[in-house]
Amino acid sequence: MEAAKKQSVTNQLLAVKTASGKTFSQLAAETGLTNVYVAQLLRRQAQLKPDTVPKLKEALPALTDELIGDMMSPPWRSYDPNLIQEPTIYRLNEAVMHFGESIKEIINEDFGDGIMSAIDFYCSVDKIKGVDGNNRVVVTLDGKYLSHFEQRTENMLSRLTSREFMAVLCTRDVTLSQRS
Repeated sequence: MEAAKKQSVTNQLLAVKTASGKTFSQLAAETGLTNVYVAQLLRRQAQLKPDTVPKLKEALPALTDELIGDMMSPPWRSYDPNLIQEPTIYRLNEAVMHFGESIKEIINEDFGDGIMSAIDFYCSVDKIKGVDGNNRVVVTLDGKYLSHFEQRTENMLSRLTSREFMAVLCTRDVTLSQRS
């Protein structure tokens, strides 16, 4: 049921974009968002935030209040496993699989034991001319670094008794007030 509604809304949103004659990059320039994020919004893979509504409505005047409301609700983030068969998506996956181990090692070497966030994340696609004059695709993945940490029971608040929990809160309050 949720997948069918998402597909229906997505189809309507993409129809509005097509009717506008604008590209994702043009919409990005008009809204101050990245081109990939605009595509995520219109594919219901990201949630439209209130501050962005006026900019998006100006860029796409045919957006209805109902579609805006749908875009502002938390999205049902998903993907079709058959997408891997689409050649561009297959090649992106192939690139990550081919270079992934080296990227992971460099992240760990430069930052320590951790990962790149896919939540606090920016992505854009740009077109440049290579040194040979041919068009090149530049995909930028810009994610916050998240370090792994040792999971110690004394830091797991859900394991504390009520008295211990209150003591931790009081200690933190004192520490925070001392910083002010």
